[in-house]
Amino acid sequence: MTETLLVTSTQDSTGKTAVTLALGLLAQDRGLSVGYMKPKGTRLQSNVGKTLDEDPMLARELLDTDAEMHEMEPIVYSPTFVQGAVRGQESGEDLAEIVREYYDVLSADTDLMLVEGGGKHTTGGIVDLTDPEVAGLLDAKVLLVADYATPADLDDVLAAVDDVRAEGEDRLAGVLFNRVGDAAYDELEKEVVSFLESRDVPVLGVVPRERELAGVSVADLAEELGAELVTDAPTDAYVERFLVGAMGADEALRYFRRTKDAAVITGGDRADVQTAALQAPGVKCLVLTGGHRPSGAVIGRAESEGVPVLVLNADTLSAIDRAEEIIRGGRTRDERTVELMRELLFEHADVDALVPAAADDE
Repeated sequence: MTETLLVTSTQDSTGKTAVTLALGLLAQDRGLSVGYMKPKGTRLQSNVGKTLDEDPMLARELLDTDAEMHEMEPIVYSPTFVQGAVRGQESGEDLAEIVREYYDVLSADTDLMLVEGGGKHTTGGIVDLTDPEVAGLLDAKVLLVADYATPADLDDVLAAVDDVRAEGEDRLAGVLFNRVGDAAYDELEKEVVSFLESRDVPVLGVVPRERELAGVSVADLAEELGAELVTDAPTDAYVERFLVGAMGADEALRYFRRTKDAAVITGGDRADVQTAALQAPGVKCLVLTGGHRPSGAVIGRAESEGVPVLVLNADTLSAIDRAEEIIRGGRTRDERTVELMRELLFEHADVDALVPAAADDE
């Protein structure tokens, strides 16, 4: 009999894809057959209904399935789709029937069916297909993936738990805290886990923050932005945040010195801001906009500090939007990071509670 697990989250970009596919690989390690579905495609590159979501494509590759894309991702949850739903052009009942039909096809002859949520757990409410509602439709257990930095984050966790449990029976398998930083790790394990379990909320894992999963390398950033690298400097450093250099040099230097693992985005003609950024140890690269190449003095200083400089033809606002999108997505969409997540789950999560036993153990 097929077991079904839906992986959802309290917010966007918590690592759902990496967690979902890593669980699939762990199940295959046990000799189980695994299916995958993402009913609502949200990782789209345009506002039209063309599916460009990489998650199902990566799932098809890593889990070695020949399922069709339209079956794995029947709803393209684009802005165009949402507008159509508001105008009454989409029927939630019809969509639910389609999701169920493709689920039946994909789950046939599988031991474990993995269903990845879209965006956060409330995505899909406009057509009555939030992740908890999809779990009810497919009779799935639910794994809730959440970030944790302070106790205030538990408000979102408990609200999501209530939504999952509102579907008529307790479908909650448990909560998995992902990419937890060192500063919060002990508090989470010693106090928060006990608090949640006293509220009958199982905590199935506390996965520590792994640098390779938390940010994006300068090399990957350059490739994603389509930027030109104009320095001879290493590009293996990781960037986790972006700073905008739009102020005077003195103010910029104070600003830049308060951060770490950052890329500074500024105009290619702002040599004063570029020089200030190169004096801050937490700045890992410069992204210069407007197509302006920096001066020889800036390039020389950057190379002596080992800080790569990227040049873009785009304007600063467009560069910021694209860069933030890249950071939010992280590097969860390649084989290496899924493999790393598999190792992390094996070490820090209750895999037995999420993945069925091997066939010869039943």
